[in-house]
Amino acid sequence: MSAATVTPTAPVSTVDDVRIPLRGHLRHTGALIRRNLLWIRQDPESMADAVLMPVIFTLLFVYVFGGSIGQALGGGQDQYVQYVIPGMIAMMSMTLSQGVGTGFSQDFNSGVMDRFRSLPIGRGSVLFAKISVELMRMLFATALLMIVSVLVGFDITNWGGLLATIALSTAFASSIMWVFLTLGVVMKSAQAVQGMGFLVLFPLQFGSSIFAPTNSMPGWLQAFTDYNPLSTLADAARGLMVGGPVAHDLWVTLGWSVAITAVMAPVAIHKFKSKS
Repeated sequence: MSAATVTPTAPVSTVDDVRIPLRGHLRHTGALIRRNLLWIRQDPESMADAVLMPVIFTLLFVYVFGGSIGQALGGGQDQYVQYVIPGMIAMMSMTLSQGVGTGFSQDFNSGVMDRFRSLPIGRGSVLFAKISVELMRMLFATALLMIVSVLVGFDITNWGGLLATIALSTAFASSIMWVFLTLGVVMKSAQAVQGMGFLVLFPLQFGSSIFAPTNSMPGWLQAFTDYNPLSTLADAARGLMVGGPVAHDLWVTLGWSVAITAVMAPVAIHKFKSKS
């Protein structure tokens, strides 16, 4: 009796086994960006933070704290407006960045990522599409902030400095998004990501030069603000938009952006691939 011969079957090729060309990644990323924008159109409440935050924070800090802090700056409320608006651009670059983490967590929990696994798309396209849409939301919020700031008395005299500030804030925000992407993949719910985000954001935002000068803070807190990237980002924004020293804070902020991206991007990509 002869033994039956079994012809081995070739393994089924999966998306991960196939090398997708750059043009394919760009096409997939564009399609996913469109998908995310359509989702925002169907769910306009998801833009509430990008719409309300610039308005509420501007009015709150200008009209509640503007008089007293403005006097400490040697002027009044008008002086404080010139001080705080560049800092608020820095604040929003980090605050709105956490949306990428909560969005990723919702996609995992709602089964959207399971659907992406069954489609012939590059996994990296999912990441970069989400980051691109969140950067668009941040730019929209920045534009709204500038409209509100002009209404409360901010004087835009250096349009080139404003554009440079937006570019710097975008670079910093894109690096921070890798941190929140990691949280969105690792943590079990969007609420957990949001809660952890606030625990990180609040000390960094209020322990900085965004809302008030740091020279009246205790020595230990001043030491913290010196190493806080939001302080250097806010100070660079003021130098670019209002006038003052720029070079040191600009290069330190860019250094932070590169360092955070270099450390967190590989971690986020590895965690994402492991889970998806």
